Amino acid sequence: MIVLASPWLLLLLPLPLVIYRLFPAHREQRDAVYAPFVDELAHLTGRVPEPGSVTTRRSSPQAVVFIFAWCLILLAMARPQYIGEPIKRTVPTRDLLLAVDLSGSMDTQDFTNQEGQAVDRLTAVKQVLDGFLARREGDRVGLILFGSAPFVQVPFTEDLDICRSLLDEAQVRMAGPKTVVGDAIGLAINVFESSELEDRVLILLTDGNDTGSRIPPDRAAKVAQERGITIHTVAVGDPTTAGEEKIDIEALKAIAHSTDGSFASAEDRDELQAVYDRLDAVSVREIETISHRPRRDLFHLVLALYLMVVFCFHLIYGAPRWYLFHRGARAHA
Repeated sequence: MIVLASPWLLLLLPLPLVIYRLFPAHREQRDAVYAPFVDELAHLTGRVPEPGSVTTRRSSPQAVVFIFAWCLILLAMARPQYIGEPIKRTVPTRDLLLAVDLSGSMDTQDFTNQEGQAVDRLTAVKQVLDGFLARREGDRVGLILFGSAPFVQVPFTEDLDICRSLLDEAQVRMAGPKTVVGDAIGLAINVFESSELEDRVLILLTDGNDTGSRIPPDRAAKVAQERGITIHTVAVGDPTTAGEEKIDIEALKAIAHSTDGSFASAEDRDELQAVYDRLDAVSVREIETISHRPRRDLFHLVLALYLMVVFCFHLIYGAPRWYLFHRGARAHA
């Protein structure tokens, strides 16, 4: 579709006609012919000599070209633009942060994959999270990995492929063998400080209890609640495990409850998949999109047409006169 950026300039189209009607024509002064018998000529004709003048007049082709050129100039000034097809882009409506436990116990092979083979807990988490992330259109996603210490693997991004790729490269114990749940929540709070969106969600996946965080998990959860962060906790693995690798179910439930989130436990891959299906249902949000229609200026094409018309007119209208003039000059020479 072609539109004009400044269509009001077309109101100037009748301006030459208004000037032609309101102002006198251009009169060019020229020297008169000197003759010694002008008095006798005036006496014979009965007319008094007056100052000579010549009024220039345009030919019909000149008038047509002038009108057409004026229309092209105004059209170029009105800036014709071509508007392309709408380009739609999804606007993020929520910041979603994943905190994944990489402690040594995530190496336990008590999950089964889609082929029925035994895999470790981290592999199962990766497989299910990959499908979960694939459905995150409309979210900005970040990734925190934690063990003995937490670190940001992926800051908030709309590039979900990058997030999925870096999650796939995560390895057990790359952040240390222990589990610092409280510090992971504390780091997530800091990451959310840069967020300008109101809907902030943290999904915390762990298979152990807190083993030495500088910030107790309950205190970190309280701060998260004050900052408007919702935490969903997911316990991965066998809840009957004893020792340091025992899952602190009550602590994870308390974290989720204090931030208006949800708790879920998954002992196998199917249960883990069901957990993320429930999170999809809990975290329903509307996807907002904005559309942009690219504009391309076309005024330069109009100006090119104007120059072509003027050039062709002078070439066709002026060339014969130039030829005849120079031919006559050579003949007199």
